[in-house]
Parts: sequence; structure tokens; C-alpha cells
Amino acid sequence: MLLRWLYTFLLTLLSPIFLLSLYKSKPNKPKFGSRWKEHFGITPPPCDQTQQPIWIHTVSVGETIAATPFIKKLKEQYPHTPIIITTTTSTGAQQAEKLADIAEHRYMPLDLPFAIKGFLKQTRPQLMLIMETELWPNTLHYVAKADIPIAVINARLSERSAIRYSKFQPIFNLLAQNLSLILCQHKDDAERFTRLGINEQNVQITGSLKFDISVSDRIIAEGENLRSRLGKQRPVWIAASTHQGEDEQMLSIHQKLLQLHPNALLILVPRHPERFNDVFQVCQTAGYKTHRRTEQAEDLRDTQIYLADTMGEMMLLLASSDVCFMGGSLLGDKVGGHNLLEPAAIGLPCLIGPSFYNFTDITQQLSHAGACFVCQDQSELADTLITLFQESQLRQQCKTKALQVIAQNTGAVERSLQLIKSLLLTTTHTNK
Repeated sequence: MLLRWLYTFLLTLLSPIFLLSLYKSKPNKPKFGSRWKEHFGITPPPCDQTQQPIWIHTVSVGETIAATPFIKKLKEQYPHTPIIITTTTSTGAQQAEKLADIAEHRYMPLDLPFAIKGFLKQTRPQLMLIMETELWPNTLHYVAKADIPIAVINARLSERSAIRYSKFQPIFNLLAQNLSLILCQHKDDAERFTRLGINEQNVQITGSLKFDISVSDRIIAEGENLRSRLGKQRPVWIAASTHQGEDEQMLSIHQKLLQLHPNALLILVPRHPERFNDVFQVCQTAGYKTHRRTEQAEDLRDTQIYLADTMGEMMLLLASSDVCFMGGSLLGDKVGGHNLLEPAAIGLPCLIGPSFYNFTDITQQLSHAGACFVCQDQSELADTLITLFQESQLRQQCKTKALQVIAQNTGAVERSLQLIKSLLLTTTHTNK
């Protein structure tokens, strides 16, 4: 109790700094508008109040995209049960709005008692599902106190995070005591949770929800259409989710590729929308013929850099490419890489830098299968990229292996739904 009070006091002091960062206006970032009140628990009740909703927290864009197949299947199985999705960020809200036909969006309240209580009073959820490992002490305390089961789905816990939690074991215990179920992506995630003291009966391995990824015919068709405009008979590679410090490296690598393939194209996709303008200037200053996706043009065959300055179109962009480099992996230990499953589901050969600790298992599976190449630096990355464009048979082998890895790991959505069913049945019985 004392520990949580101390945490609440510190969070109260720090929350203005957090909110200033959250609300800071940035280029291409959606605004919160009058909905800022929701962060303080002043939340509209669900439109559908026939049943208590299932509350799913997905933080931001990546988690919302990853949870989408699960949310759709959940709605299929429980068509009359309302679903509320909460995100912290406005970009996450923008992504969640794409599910508006099956779920309502609310902003996640601050982890302060009055805000959490206000949210719970208005929404009255029957179950809370947390995507990955977004654990807040007061939220977990007051949700559990209201007899609402809490399950973490698609849970992952890196070795680095596990060591950090172990140094503050009382804080982790404060979180863990309120969790009904933890559904882990992989065996090593489960072992870390149990090592920290979670009851083994409350920890299950379901696989990653992100493996249950389907590439629609619409995406394939749109990707082919974009590729026709970019030029079908030219090498096209995509640098996805790049961070500051990686864009310049991508341009240097592309320069090497252009020396062998003068018509080559790089699709550059910065991770954060507030960087779009800066990255465009970097490309222009470097002398590349650069075109922004938001600028309409039919013929793009002379373009050297295609800057993807939009959100939520990654699959389409991947579907128009031949090879993918995944960003966040060439910056030492600052980021830890991003998820390779989307390019793998398209069948693209994948390149990644040496830092991928956030997605170790997925990267290693693809690497061991021969669908992904881990490159230690910019130079090795350039050499591998050139080799892939020189050997079409190697690219085809990578595609086959990538799709095999995806197929071998599907089923996490069904397993997760099966395991949370008991919690839903329990809450349904309680609410009658």
C-alpha cells in the first residue's frame, strides 16, 4: 500500500511533463482536441450499454495493428458484447478508428486513482485485456479491486526488462498480484515471468498474435498497382520504420546500389510521422530525386527515393517491394529493432541490423530458416542487399522460407480466445 502511494505521489508530480510531451504539436500528428479530458477519466460511456464491454488496451499504433485480427475474431465469437479499445497516443487512436464498426475507442486514463475510477465508473468493463506488457500499478489495482479479471495477451518480456524488474521486485509483485492470466508469445517470455514469481498456472504460451497475419487480396492488388507506377522492371527495396540516424545510412547504401542498378528505388518509411518533413529535406539535400507519397503522381519511374509520409499503409508498401530492411536495428541498443512478420507475410527477404532484442525469437526463427539476414553494420547490409538483387533465385528461396515460418506459427488468435473464454464465462455468470 505504501509503495503504491509513493508511486502515485511521484506520478502526480511527473504527469505534467508526460502530458506536455503527449500533447506537443508535431507535423502529421493527429490532435487530441477536446478529448484530452479522457486522460483524466472524464470518459463518455459506451454507446452500446446492453452488456458490459470487454476493454482492450493497445497503447499505440503497433499494438493496435497487432491486436486487430484478435479483436475481429473476438467480435465474431461474441457479436453482442461491446468492445472498448483504449490507446494512449493520438496516432494509436487514429489506427483504432479503423475498427469503429466493431469497437469504440477511448483514450487511456492516466494511472492516477481518480482518473481510473472515473473511467471504470463510466465504462463498467467485464474484462480487461492488455496487449503485450503495458502494466500500470494503479490501473491494475483498481480494476482488480472491482472484481474485473485482467489478462495480458501477446505478452513479451525481454531479458533486459526481466533483469530490470528483478532489481525492483516489490514493484513487480505489486503488478503481478492483480493479473489473472498472462498469455505469452514464446517459451522464453513465459520462463522470465515465472522466474519473477508469477504462478506457472497463470502463465500460458500462445505464440505471437502477429503471426496470425493475413494479406488481403485488396492489399496485393493495391501493391501491384503502386508497383506499376513505380516501375515493375527495376529493383525496389524498402527501409521500414527507420529512426533518426538510420536514414542517412539508408541513403548511403542506396548510392552503392545505384552504381550497379542505376534505376533502383528506395521506399523510405520513417517510424514517426513528425520526422517526415526532416527526412524529406535530408533526401533532397543529398541530391536524390525524391517523391512524397502524399504528392499525387502517376509516373514515378524516374524517382530514386519514394518517401512514405502516410500512416497505416505499411503492408501496401511492402507489397510493392522486392526486399525489406527493418529499422531500429542499426542504432546500438537504443531501439532494439521492429517486427519482421509483416514483410515475411508478404514473402520478402528481410535484412536487419545487429540490435533486435525486442523481437529476438521472431528474428532468429526467420534467420535460421534462411528468410532473414542479420547484418552487423551498414557495409554488410549494402553487400547483402546487392547480392539479393543479383540472385533472383535466392530471393525466391527467401520468400518460400518466410511463408513457411509464418504458416508454422499461426493459431495464436484461436489459442488466446480459448484461454480467455473461462474469464468471460466467469464474468458473464457474475453479471447475471
